[in-house]
Amino acid sequence: MMIRRGLLARLRGVLPAAIVVAGVCLTFQIGGIRVNASTSLPLGLYKITTDPSAKLVEFCPAEPFASLSEIRGYRGKGNCPDGAEPLMKPVVAVEGDTVDISNKGVTVNGKLLRNSAPRPFDRENRPLAHWSFGTYRVAAGTVWVISSFNSSSFDSRYFGPILAASIRCRLRVLITE
Repeated sequence: MMIRRGLLARLRGVLPAAIVVAGVCLTFQIGGIRVNASTSLPLGLYKITTDPSAKLVEFCPAEPFASLSEIRGYRGKGNCPDGAEPLMKPVVAVEGDTVDISNKGVTVNGKLLRNSAPRPFDRENRPLAHWSFGTYRVAAGTVWVISSFNSSSFDSRYFGPILAASIRCRLRVLITE
């Protein structure tokens, strides 16, 4: 009986907080607010926008990169088809742009992107294969997504272009750190 009372007392303390957190998450989801806690973008809140020119996107990565990123813990639990969370990344190249990938980094239309050099290993020192070095013309229906905010971001330098159709929404900054 004593154990049960202790458990009930702890639940009474935690339950209101859990309800508040669930309510905030639901409100954000319904209100089109996305929370970014990853290092690929500044920590903060992002709002879904209908502006087709918005450079921030949310998408679920394609296989085999979806499984790799989920297994290695690059993505937490979420609502993508694989059960992991979507990625939020800046679009850096669109149809007709030229992308060059080398050991120095990713260049778009002749401009080297900051923090874009592919790394041979991830943060846990596991081998990480990059997209094939070379020059690419961005094809219709695809975009390249690269985070210049963090040199360790899992993005197009590792999985190449993404299908524009895989973009779930476009985002704009609401408030960031």
